[in-house]
Amino acid sequence: MKAAGIVQHLFTAVWAMIVLVSSPTDNCFAQEKPNILFIAIDDQNDWIGCMDGHPQIKTPHIDGLATQGTLFLNAHCQSPLCNASRTSLMTGLRPSTTGVYGLAPTIRQVQEFSDVVTLPQYLKNNGYTTYMAGKIYHGGYGRQKTHNEFDFVGPPAEVGAKPEKKLVETPSPHPLVDWGTFPHRDEDKGDWEVASWGVETLDAKPKEPFFLSVGFFLPHVPCYVTQKWYDMYPEETLELPPFLAGDRNDTPRFSWYLHWKLPEPRQDFLVESSQWKNLVRSYLASTTFIDAQIGRVLDALERNDYDDNTIIVLWSDHGFHLGEKRITGKNTLWDRSTRVPLIFAGPGMLQGQTCTQPAELLDMYPTLLELCGLPKNEALEGLSLMPQLKDPNTVRERPAITTHNHDNHGIRSENWRYIQYADGSEELYDMQADPNEWTNLIGDSKHDAVIEQHRRWLPNVNQKPAPGSKHRILTFENGDAIWEGTPIEEDDSIPEIANGK
Repeated sequence: MKAAGIVQHLFTAVWAMIVLVSSPTDNCFAQEKPNILFIAIDDQNDWIGCMDGHPQIKTPHIDGLATQGTLFLNAHCQSPLCNASRTSLMTGLRPSTTGVYGLAPTIRQVQEFSDVVTLPQYLKNNGYTTYMAGKIYHGGYGRQKTHNEFDFVGPPAEVGAKPEKKLVETPSPHPLVDWGTFPHRDEDKGDWEVASWGVETLDAKPKEPFFLSVGFFLPHVPCYVTQKWYDMYPEETLELPPFLAGDRNDTPRFSWYLHWKLPEPRQDFLVESSQWKNLVRSYLASTTFIDAQIGRVLDALERNDYDDNTIIVLWSDHGFHLGEKRITGKNTLWDRSTRVPLIFAGPGMLQGQTCTQPAELLDMYPTLLELCGLPKNEALEGLSLMPQLKDPNTVRERPAITTHNHDNHGIRSENWRYIQYADGSEELYDMQADPNEWTNLIGDSKHDAVIEQHRRWLPNVNQKPAPGSKHRILTFENGDAIWEGTPIEEDDSIPEIANGK
């Protein structure tokens, strides 16, 4: 009996060592389904400290999270617009597959995909209790019981405190297109309430395994911040984003059609109204404020001892221009609009890794299923990022693909960006030598092989806009570009001031 006890002790010790050194692909959670903390940020580009997108940004909590897992430095959205992007990542289907390109419809309004099993539904079907607050889907979708997306729903995505009137008189009267500071408290902001709900949910010991999703609204406009965050970025020393006059002289005219008439102002307005620094300060300050709210949720996770069995995923739905390419907002196929933060962290994952292989938001769904040891969903179009979580140098089998409206695609590999528009016009950028995408290399025959390598990844399926599509919809029919139902004439001047709704 004594010898048997020694053998059993040795077996236990060896098994413990195996578990400790297991790689993520060995499914360290096989014995117990891990919880998931799903953190979404709206309109967040790469102005994050660990991504080096802006030299002055302060994001200590996100940076700290990146050290606990893998930071994907070359991650891209599937659409540079809220509804289309979030529909894609939550369903695991490309916009070119569903036809959801605009701010409407929701996926459930598209008959062909009304029964698609979304990420929270798949997790719920496999034993997870699902929670949601803030902006996970676009608009109000997912909040009603009849939507059957989440078991428990917290506060919606809201601006919160607002000034009595707009702080900046932009060309568009749209109330959301505004920024700056005015007297109010952090506690009065919608994102404070979302973070507080996340904290309270964790303190109340949610039913495990749980899928807890918190979606923050900022730095989406209006970028309203309290004075303390604004003061972190003094105007006297503020650095504006890289800008090149004449940058778009070598880009196709069709590139303008993707954001033909929108409420977000052009860079010309920012300069003429002396608002450029104010907008950049407000965006940076909003990002730092959101970082603090994320810190509150992460602290609650650790305080309640969930950090030992919780996968944390942090992402943004798309990027945001702040003057680059002569615009503000999203709605482009360049890196500033498509590149997003994406972090996977948690127990059992290798820490402090950065990956420059292309990744897609579409990949989150299959990656989470594999991390949780759940059966594959064969309908998904993304790739699991498990190989890169194990070794960030593992070469991915395909580039990242972003689609904005019908038949406009950006193909992003590790070193190149290729764009093809619906009229056949193209762009190519060497992202190592020209990270700002200032020199379009199309027409240079020495890059023909690179172009062909990227062209082959253009989606084979290109659905027309789904029935009910509206808001920022561009189509190309019989040689005519049509913006929100109105044809664009070849001799129409490019709007210097966007005035869309």
